[in-house]
Amino acid sequence: MTTTNSTAAPTSTSSTWSTKNKVGLGLAIFYAVTNIPSFLLSAPDGETGPPLGIMILSSVLGVVATVAGVVAWRKGSRPAARLTAASLIVITLTSLPAFFVDVPAAIKVLVAVSVMLTVVIVVLMFSPRRRTA
Repeated sequence: MTTTNSTAAPTSTSSTWSTKNKVGLGLAIFYAVTNIPSFLLSAPDGETGPPLGIMILSSVLGVVATVAGVVAWRKGSRPAARLTAASLIVITLTSLPAFFVDVPAAIKVLVAVSVMLTVVIVVLMFSPRRRTA
């Protein structure tokens, strides 16, 4: 009589981050922190700017991305990294209407930089490790 003792390997969402991943997470945390005070920067009366609801959403998502980024960094959590990336992507998507309304060129440049920064952050955060031959 033979007995088979099979133990399944535990599935873990924890991983070690490469240098590129850490740089991406660091930039993500920095970008998220800079979005937290967004609700304080609403447009004055008589000027055009994003609605207060969008600014509050950016602030809340900045807090979510910051906390998730710190958890991802400290615990190696891939789901937390995905939540960080998703929050930053939504923050960036809320700024895209600036390209289609009459705002100063400096604002459009700032939005373009934030879009590029978000792309760089996401690419760095999810870059696979370099394979050794």
